[in-house]
Amino acid sequence: MKSPSQYYKPLAIGAPEPLQELPVRLERTIHFFPPQVEKMRAKVPDMAKQVDVLLGNLEDAIPVEAKEAARAGFIEVAKAVDFGDTGLWTRVNALNSPWGLDDLISIVAEVGDKLDVVMIPKVEGPWDIHYVDQLLAQLEAKHAVKKPILIHAILETAQGVKNVNEIAQSSPRMHGMSLGPADLAASRGMKTTRVGGGHPFYGVLADAGSEGGERAFYQQDLWHYTVARMVDACLSNGLKAFYGPFGDFQDSDACRAQFRNAFLQGCVGTWTLHPSQIEIAKEVFSPEVKEVLFAKRILEAMPDGSGAVMIDGKMQDDATWKQAKVIVDLARLVAKKDAERGAQYGF
Repeated sequence: MKSPSQYYKPLAIGAPEPLQELPVRLERTIHFFPPQVEKMRAKVPDMAKQVDVLLGNLEDAIPVEAKEAARAGFIEVAKAVDFGDTGLWTRVNALNSPWGLDDLISIVAEVGDKLDVVMIPKVEGPWDIHYVDQLLAQLEAKHAVKKPILIHAILETAQGVKNVNEIAQSSPRMHGMSLGPADLAASRGMKTTRVGGGHPFYGVLADAGSEGGERAFYQQDLWHYTVARMVDACLSNGLKAFYGPFGDFQDSDACRAQFRNAFLQGCVGTWTLHPSQIEIAKEVFSPEVKEVLFAKRILEAMPDGSGAVMIDGKMQDDATWKQAKVIVDLARLVAKKDAERGAQYGF
């Protein structure tokens, strides 16, 4: 880890100053699109109005023969579209692939000032981030990029999870992390082919009763441990944690449940791979109206966050004031993007 005196210094002469705090942005939905498909590029202006972040995917799910077309398509659409307050991200190919270096070089050269975040797959440790950090600084300097491009790591290897805190501390460019369940399952040798979500055989069996009879089985969350580690590493270092993909587009109830678990654990958003998941993510990662209205009452009753008050027969103190502020701050961000929800919140 860099010494404090060096941590926030640019890594190339002429590169923009690193950020000391993340920009305050709403990122409930990171919506993926395949840039090599002309039909999908044409939908980008409308998609940008529906989601918080639009991500041009260059890695998994893009055929080998379409890698260069996807890169060119992303650059084309990034130049052509005004994204407004919607974030523009890309997921580049893995650093050990034949395309990862060219992805970064070409995209920063062509659209560096429009790109907010670059998502790096299969991050194993801080060394991967150090490499991308230095390269981005050099490219920003070369092409006179005015704001630093942030880095988002995907946790999808056992070694990456082991090194999660070191990854979080590796660079002031770090934006956050996402869970990559499919590759992580393979890396760990897990016995599942599902992309996110639960598994019907992963659970606990209730104790046998003295009279016998059928014993209840309670399905558990395969990803609880990893999400908790990721949230702790991110939040303790001022970063954002995200749930990744949910692969069963037909099962909206299971998708909602998985997103809800991640939200309750501290994730601020999730990937959406299909249009049907966008509204689910916006619903789940926006605070409930009743929670917001109650949180507003706490803040109104304790303007400076000190002391204790009774509201509806429940004691509220400085700890619950902090919880209320988190909810209300998030609701204000949602209200700026979503007028209908904002009206329900009273903003």
